[in-house]
Amino acid sequence: MSPHEAHAHSHGGRIPLTVIGGFLGTGKTTLLNRLLENNDGRRLAVLVNDFGAINVDAALVASRGVDTMSLQNGCVCCQIGGDLTDALIRVIGSVPRPDAIVIEASGVSDPWRIAQVGLADPALALDGVVVLVDVASVREQADDPLLADTVRRQLQAADLLVLNQCDRVDDASLAALRVWLDAEVPGTPRHETRFAEVPAALLGAPLASSGHGNRCAPGCTHDHDHAPHHGDVFATWSVTDDAIYRADALRDLLRAMPAGVLRLKGVVRTDRLGWAVLQFAGRHGSLRAWSPQDAAPDANADSALVAIGAHGRLAAQALEAALKAAHSIPPSPAAPRRHESPA
Repeated sequence: MSPHEAHAHSHGGRIPLTVIGGFLGTGKTTLLNRLLENNDGRRLAVLVNDFGAINVDAALVASRGVDTMSLQNGCVCCQIGGDLTDALIRVIGSVPRPDAIVIEASGVSDPWRIAQVGLADPALALDGVVVLVDVASVREQADDPLLADTVRRQLQAADLLVLNQCDRVDDASLAALRVWLDAEVPGTPRHETRFAEVPAALLGAPLASSGHGNRCAPGCTHDHDHAPHHGDVFATWSVTDDAIYRADALRDLLRAMPAGVLRLKGVVRTDRLGWAVLQFAGRHGSLRAWSPQDAAPDANADSALVAIGAHGRLAAQALEAALKAAHSIPPSPAAPRRHESPA
């Protein structure tokens, strides 16, 4: 099984769920537009509170019903309305089923509670909670007695914080914000950007690649010429082998992940669970047995894991050592295949 196949099968047949949160004006609209315009051929279901906020290009819209918008690229947008559960049931039961579901939490909601609602259905697997932050206003909002609780709950819910609109503050202000976030949400991975640019490697749902990424919300007049190339920022590391892993050791690894690993995901053969799905995103990790309702990997398939981290900070050697220590039965000499590259 290749690392690409591990990514495709890492949820064992369950639909990956990503929750996007953040206070009003943080850039969720821009991020959703990127998702819809650059879906990489996958069928996405995006659940939103208000279609008006998405500003989907009319050229993308195939048809629109009372609470559903079908897009020509195969994606679908559904309006949540008053009941998230009902909206999820409709999307999960649709034919064909979506490849991934993205929920936009409202600007004043707790995205972790939204994620918990989604996880109540066994057909879904949480891919992560992404929270956008307006670097120019978040500290002022967090000091406002009326807003502080909402803002801090959003920050604490994040598996990944996207520090957006970094071009609107000077270096000193950005450095002070980093120190503040280190105290508020220690250990939470962060990505600093402009125009809600997030590499696809950091999210389960496809986003604009560096070749398409310099797009902003409709009507934007900003200069995009100096946006960083994502390959200069992120790197990947993968391992594919025929080893059998100790499930307890893998769970220990999830509780003490080497510094610099933002994501780790894949399918592994274990001593106690058989084939199992391993997931780590930001601060949370899980190891679960392959779902019985799904076809198990081929008997001759290899375990495959993919890690993602900041370029120059991905602790590949420490991760490799930890995985080697987790072997119950080591790989055959010809089996291990490892690869490092920009994300």
